[in-house]
Amino acid sequence: MSYLTQLAAKKVLVIGGGTTGKSLIHFLTDQKIDFRVIDEKIKEIAGLEIYSEVPVGFAPNLAIVSPGWKPEHPLIRELHSQGVEIIGELDFAWLLKEELNPKQRWVAVTGTNGKTTTVQMLESIISSSKLNGIACGNVGLPVVEAVTDPNKYEILALELSSFQIAWSQLARYEAVAILNIAQDHIDWHGSFADYSAAKIKLLEMSECAILNLGDPEIILQSVNWTGRKIFFGLDTPQTGELGLVEEILVDRAFVVQSDSAEVIADLSDISPTVPHNISNALAAAGLALALGIAHPVVKAGFRKFKLDHHRLEIVMNSNEISWVNDSKATNPHAATAALLSHLSNIWIAGGLAKGAQMEDLVKRCAPRMKAAILIGTDRELIAEALARFAPQVEIFRVDTAADGAQLMDSVVECAKKIAKPGDTVLLAPACASMDQFNSYAQRGEYFANSVRKLVH
Repeated sequence: MSYLTQLAAKKVLVIGGGTTGKSLIHFLTDQKIDFRVIDEKIKEIAGLEIYSEVPVGFAPNLAIVSPGWKPEHPLIRELHSQGVEIIGELDFAWLLKEELNPKQRWVAVTGTNGKTTTVQMLESIISSSKLNGIACGNVGLPVVEAVTDPNKYEILALELSSFQIAWSQLARYEAVAILNIAQDHIDWHGSFADYSAAKIKLLEMSECAILNLGDPEIILQSVNWTGRKIFFGLDTPQTGELGLVEEILVDRAFVVQSDSAEVIADLSDISPTVPHNISNALAAAGLALALGIAHPVVKAGFRKFKLDHHRLEIVMNSNEISWVNDSKATNPHAATAALLSHLSNIWIAGGLAKGAQMEDLVKRCAPRMKAAILIGTDRELIAEALARFAPQVEIFRVDTAADGAQLMDSVVECAKKIAKPGDTVLLAPACASMDQFNSYAQRGEYFANSVRKLVH
């Protein structure tokens, strides 16, 4: 019996009414399946009633969970105790894919920082080839939408969060890339060890992995995995690796003879040419080559790729001062990469730290910090780290204004008074945005708008 036939006979509970939940609602409605939706905040979606608990009289036998919900949530524990089948959205999409498009190939990217850029680079490479593919998951379309799309994509390039991986058991990948593992989402996982384990769990779902040679946590956690490891780094590659030789990205892994090498691209093909972005490019190249895409096509994909909004986005250069929006730097690891991309930073930071610590960031980046403008709920975590490890960095606190737009006006006015020629005013908050903004994108847009309005 097909999975869709089995599904038609079930009563389904959708847990979570966000982006993933809306995709599930659309699919289940199209399939005329009996379902209800639970969310702790949302009351209605397009006229559909959303419940705060399992409605009276509805006895679900399948629950599909959006990835942000913790497995130990009381509702999910209660459903477990009642014998309800519980599945994450990613695995639900996999079961649909196995029936609707069984030849579709999946590759995946995870990491604390750089996931979106890497998977979008890979999408650009795929679009330069003759293959029909799309980036999805934690970026672009939810996976269920991508699987059920009439385009019948040959390849899905999935950006996966630790939450999505933690909920997944069934999905299988042609190849996976793990970019880095640093403190993030400790509030959700409970500890760094559990967060790291969620990322490394992706190895169990593939026979080939593209791994960052420069990340000690990845090396440590992958040592006992027996699949094919392709390491990448910014040094001259050894046999079986991807790396950098002077100004050329070089492949010594996907070659006919072990002692040979192939040119992937020139450094000039990668923009911006900063270390962490070159590392992202090597990971994207590794996944593309694992899919059988030729080296010249990889190069062509890099050449036409443009970095996403809110990622090292230059808003303005004025009076030899650069104003840069990296609002997507929502954890210390991402903010570190942004700070190290510039020599003299007026650093705008703060928000919700999600349990992450700031000491390592400050210790590493202190020589490149001139001043810090702090906002948000957990700004004192950053202030304490600066006071301890970078006492020479002057701290400015900007308090909450009437709304996020006014707050950013105040931040930019403060930065104008501090910045001198040669400085970079860098929004790289190292924190999530939801305490003062709807999203990191809104935070970045407000910053860019304030710069354009107030800086000349």
